[in-house]
Amino acid sequence: MRAAILPILSVLLLGNLPVVAQDRLPDIPADKLTDTQKKASEDFLAARKVPVFGPFVPLLRSPELMTNASNMGLHLRYRSALPLRLSEFIILITAREWTQQLEWHIHQPIALKAGLDPAIVTAIQEGRRPDVMGEEEALTYAFSTELHRNKAVSDVTYKRVLEKFGEQGAIDMAGINGYYTLLAMTLNMAQTALPAGSSPQLPPLIR
Repeated sequence: MRAAILPILSVLLLGNLPVVAQDRLPDIPADKLTDTQKKASEDFLAARKVPVFGPFVPLLRSPELMTNASNMGLHLRYRSALPLRLSEFIILITAREWTQQLEWHIHQPIALKAGLDPAIVTAIQEGRRPDVMGEEEALTYAFSTELHRNKAVSDVTYKRVLEKFGEQGAIDMAGINGYYTLLAMTLNMAQTALPAGSSPQLPPLIR
């Protein structure tokens, strides 16, 4: 077995000692925003009813990318062919694969509220395959983990996903994995901090 490389996070644990990493791309002060960034922030607020947050804070350095990413995220989470509990399951798998603490912090409670079995959530958090899953969860897990780890989906898994969710379901499933990988990569690169008072919930990933 080899230890996966743990990405640099807002808080790392070395033994029992917390090491706080610098947030490389924190919130931009209002008086420092460019006109394009201001417009992107206003559009974000209008679309989501909340100010720029989480992964969109570093993405605001590229305002058009942030806006397009936000729009894609709204589609993938709320207008895809998959029920919300499965899209949130994919997000948790992606957060675990990238050991992305903020992504997990945001989506773990949403996944539970959407009806994902707490035992499944705990297994993903611990970096292992859940012991018991329904057919839809098992297909989602197989498809997503194959994409992340093998960089492909087997014919057997693809056929089963196609039969269950159709071509749009397969595309949306790949899209959610890819989109939240983009966000995880951005957050890890930016070392985006967890909210004040929050602790990392994902232990180092061992494989």
